[in-house]
Amino acid sequence: MEKRTALYDKHVSLGAKMVPFAGFEMPVQYSGVTEEHFAVREKVGIFDVSHMGQFFVEGPSAKDLLQYITTNNVDLLEDGKAQYSCLPNGNGGIVDDLIIYKMNDEKYFIVVNASNIDKDWKQFQKYNDRFGAKLTNASDEMSLIAIQGPKATETLQKLTDTNLSEIPYYHFVEGTVDGVSHVIISNTGYTGSGGFEIYFKNEDAVKLWDALTEAGKEFGLIPCGLASRDTLRLEKGFCLYGNDIDDTTSPLEAGLGWITKFDKDFVDREFLAKQKEEGISRKLVGFEMQERAIPRHGYVVVDSEGNEIGVVTSGTMSPMKSIGIGLAYVAKPNFKIGSDIFIQIRNKNVPAKVVKTPFV
Repeated sequence: MEKRTALYDKHVSLGAKMVPFAGFEMPVQYSGVTEEHFAVREKVGIFDVSHMGQFFVEGPSAKDLLQYITTNNVDLLEDGKAQYSCLPNGNGGIVDDLIIYKMNDEKYFIVVNASNIDKDWKQFQKYNDRFGAKLTNASDEMSLIAIQGPKATETLQKLTDTNLSEIPYYHFVEGTVDGVSHVIISNTGYTGSGGFEIYFKNEDAVKLWDALTEAGKEFGLIPCGLASRDTLRLEKGFCLYGNDIDDTTSPLEAGLGWITKFDKDFVDREFLAKQKEEGISRKLVGFEMQERAIPRHGYVVVDSEGNEIGVVTSGTMSPMKSIGIGLAYVAKPNFKIGSDIFIQIRNKNVPAKVVKTPFV
């Protein structure tokens, strides 16, 4: 039985196409992927992302636990700041990627991927025996709405006294939105078009969705589904767990060396330090198709001789560039920027080029 978010009835009434995703029935699209994509790039879109998981880690040892089980350095956080990080699995792979929000020295708020809530929770508990922090899984009690796009700030500002222009990227505040107090207002968007995410209790979901929809009307706000969320994040080269990163990919292979800090002790530190020293044999890269074709997850990547050198993890037709773009793990030395690679699409080797991300 798939779970439903507090906004399920709202999506159905808006004519959304609902699909099973990560154990939830979620809206994949409303008016259409391209229209929703451009709304976020040029105006403003609203997403229900309540399937994501939320944990609280509290107490004097909260930071020590997080420091040990995640790759990034939690010491770099100050109150009101967020940090992108990942959970190494003990074998050089990734349990999940996540965001850590520091509320104060003894209280952290963690946002994890919907498909990994149970797996992540077990990982937190497994190591917490050593640290004894207070853990709370608030995933079923909390909802999350993302308001994304150049007009997102103006839309949300109508409903809150919190000065949104004073919340830099990867920072957050607790504030009141449309009379609902203790809302976490966060600037950690996954679309690359600016905007905010708001976290609050399930019972306020419909009220806030309606208020935001009304506030954004003059700017052309429309509801957006998971399909446009995927094309938006892919144009920015952001990883999607289960596609581009998983338990078999190391943070270094995935281009996440920037969130892997060796100035502290953490799970897999030795393995990853050795991998860094020896160099990686494959790497996640962005590529653009050189002919009209759409790359898809699982397509084989070959070199000019036809030797298999990798696999596509994410791919789409970029709405902004009108060309096929994707992410793929590619073997050395073919992962250098500018390398010519080929994607096998229906028995044909279609040329592509390794490029720097983001694509747009």
